[in-house]
Amino acid sequence: MGANVEITAGLRERKRRETRAALSLAALRLCVQRGWDNVTVDDIAAVANVSPRTFRNYFSTRAEAVAAGHLERMLRVADELRTRPASEPLWTAVTNSVAAQFERPARKGQALDADRWLERTRFIITEPSIHGEVLKASATAQVELAEVIAGRVGARRVKDPYPQVAAAVVTAVVGTVVDRWLRDGPTGSIMPLLRKAFELVAAGFPQDKVKTGK
Repeated sequence: MGANVEITAGLRERKRRETRAALSLAALRLCVQRGWDNVTVDDIAAVANVSPRTFRNYFSTRAEAVAAGHLERMLRVADELRTRPASEPLWTAVTNSVAAQFERPARKGQALDADRWLERTRFIITEPSIHGEVLKASATAQVELAEVIAGRVGARRVKDPYPQVAAAVVTAVVGTVVDRWLRDGPTGSIMPLLRKAFELVAAGFPQDKVKTGK
């Protein structure tokens, strides 16, 4: 009986996440197409084929809905990290988990999807009206990441410093690298920059890796 209840609860939560993701994507698509000031909750609900009331069952504001795309991506990093081999070093597992979510579509015929991916990522990072919600999303994902990391490193409590600090590092690296990549005028994959950043973390952030220009 207990197992059945757990399975049902898991399916319910997965369905809720899927619905949230669909609403968030609808909001993001509209905002990219029309601009932030030209999209309403009613517009988003209509595109998602739900009522405004249903939208508000999941999100309080447009900003929360758009930022949920960032939250879902970071939660998928945690999901992926759970599935990585136990023998894989933590920061290798983290890097691979992040890569699975941030690699742009690259196969032939997917150029349009890649362009849309870039537009949406840029919007989430650069739109001032949603910055607060993006920070909240990162904090929420950080809690989930800390739980997964605690399990991997054998911490007795999620609140032990290591998993919490490690989770904060993951979210900080992702945010910093994406921002840097977009500001540099992205012309290729973000992954070399992400992998380099996580290499520095894994190496203990040695000062001798800093290029001083001398």
